Amino acid sequence: MTETIRLATRGSQLALRQARHVAEILETRRRSTELVEVETTGDAVRDELIHRLGKTGAFVRSLDEKVLDGDVDAAVHSMKDMPTDFPDGLVVAGVPERATSIDVLVTPEGAALGDLPEGATVGTSSLRRKAQLLASRPDLAVEPLRGNVDTRVQKLLAPALRAERERRIEAATEDDEDGDEDEEDADATYDRTPEEWLEDLSELERGALEREPGTEFDAIALAEAGLVRIGLADTVPYRELPRPFLSAPGQGALAVTARDGGLAESLSDALDHPRSRVETTVERTILGALGGGCVAPIGIYAVVQGEHVQTRVRVLSQDGTEEIEATRDLPIETHPEAAREFAADLDARGAGELIRRARREA
Repeated sequence: MTETIRLATRGSQLALRQARHVAEILETRRRSTELVEVETTGDAVRDELIHRLGKTGAFVRSLDEKVLDGDVDAAVHSMKDMPTDFPDGLVVAGVPERATSIDVLVTPEGAALGDLPEGATVGTSSLRRKAQLLASRPDLAVEPLRGNVDTRVQKLLAPALRAERERRIEAATEDDEDGDEDEEDADATYDRTPEEWLEDLSELERGALEREPGTEFDAIALAEAGLVRIGLADTVPYRELPRPFLSAPGQGALAVTARDGGLAESLSDALDHPRSRVETTVERTILGALGGGCVAPIGIYAVVQGEHVQTRVRVLSQDGTEEIEATRDLPIETHPEAAREFAADLDARGAGELIRRARREA
């Protein structure tokens, strides 16, 4: 009988869906799986921004410790959350086919970045997104926003939904007090009662109504892959953040870690998507060589094109006023070495100093 592979995962809706996706791939290869939920530092400390949680890996270390201790067989991560330095004995055993890597702007009306009003408030937990937003729109007020993907969307929708509910309740109350109106004339402003309106809301919108009012956001910035994976891409209006916006290294990709050995080889055979492995290797190699992480505003995007890996890199100051940007075609046969050479050239142009300054400021 085939031994069950125990997969560690965070307990968020997105993490569980990602882990189930990996489990489904393995099960098509006749491998039995079991998901094991683990709380990480990033989950436990909810009132801090990602870059203030310490070194990169706030959502990763706890899962990998379970792997190294033998409590589970492997762990499923969002690639972009992973540190570039690895504990001895641990490897990235599998990189499934990558999903979309782009960042998007979510607004109640689906507005583009250029359509936001002067001084609009945009929410994000990412220093990289903040720096790129300010580089494009210095007038924006970019405010911190943490939480799971659905939580962040609910925080965006909450103020408008709460205001709409209050208007409807007020209109219904006025109708009730006007006793001489016919039923057909009641609630002349709205064609539904507040209860009917509430019933027609989606589960996401009803959840937003339960959110306590906080910062009122005009928009939020996040990864499209998160919206797709939790099933919100068709219900939440959003627009792609256009060039020159670059995503986080590894964004949209998953990484399955395991102890080096036979199981890791077996997972690689079942899960690895060669093109996604090459692209994310280039991105993470450059990130590691530059000494970046979640405390530095770095965007890197690599895509295989024939015999080359077209790679774009953007390193910014935290306020978006300074940046080093470059594009290079790296030979696919020597992509790790070529990526390190590219990083060295970027460092010589000042990218390393921007990163070191960002670390001090963070």
